[in-house]
Amino acid sequence: MLIDDFIQYLRCELALSALTAKAYESDLRQWEHFATGGGKHPLVVEDTTTADLRQWVAQLSIDGVSARSIKRKASALAAFFRFMMKRHGMAQNPAADLQLARPRKALPVVVSPAQMQGVLADAPAEDDFMAVRNHLIVDMLYQTGVRASELATLEDANVNLSARTIRVLGKRNKERVIPFGEGLAASIEQYRELRDAVAAPLLGKGFFVGRHGRDIDYQTVRAAVHEALDGRVTAQKRSPHVLRHTFATDMLNGGADLNSVKQLLGHQSLETTQIYTHISLSELKQNYELAHPRALKKGGHYGS
Repeated sequence: MLIDDFIQYLRCELALSALTAKAYESDLRQWEHFATGGGKHPLVVEDTTTADLRQWVAQLSIDGVSARSIKRKASALAAFFRFMMKRHGMAQNPAADLQLARPRKALPVVVSPAQMQGVLADAPAEDDFMAVRNHLIVDMLYQTGVRASELATLEDANVNLSARTIRVLGKRNKERVIPFGEGLAASIEQYRELRDAVAAPLLGKGFFVGRHGRDIDYQTVRAAVHEALDGRVTAQKRSPHVLRHTFATDMLNGGADLNSVKQLLGHQSLETTQIYTHISLSELKQNYELAHPRALKKGGHYGS
């Protein structure tokens, strides 16, 4: 009953989405099942201690639940107990002192430089508007590092061929200007000429449009990337964000400084950008271990 009250509070007073409230409820029901021994005992929320919660977290870990998922479940518990303190006079929040292992950050998926060059070398027929457009979508994502949403909403007026820059509107409505090279400029010029001949009249402000002149959406960008990468790369993911990761990694591997990459990506914090240095380091280690004879694992033979 108390959990039901809390979910109602989330939906009605905090106006959280139904999906978010459902996730909270799922985590709390899972905890309730553990705390009551599978329903054998009544749930006495007020008697819950931090030690009780530690036992649940330990069991989740034994069951193979990831550290990230455990952290989310603990956050749901903490919010529930805050509600209990506010509405039902509970003395303290037992989840407040719950110490959790920090989730390991998964390294972003990237496409190797050789495979990326292979994807972009597969040039479309010059008179095939849709193929030219989709090829340019992939090329611009890789050469500028913009988000798919930023590319989908890119306005034609913000693509400056003479300055070779694009102006995009990123998160928190922050604008940034991103340079690009001569090769991409030539591709943009080719696309514009074909677009103005095939897709006129243009019905919006967008740089990328469909055959009938209407602005594209995120799904169009995603589909173009998936089609271009599918069967050509070994990366497990085929999303536009993979190209953003690849741009950042290749920039750093090519000698760009971290702060420059941060500005190009539109990150608010340098810490967010630093994950790409871990990719570069992991590749460096892998190449070292493959190439250097003294890097063989124990049991190997040196100089044989």
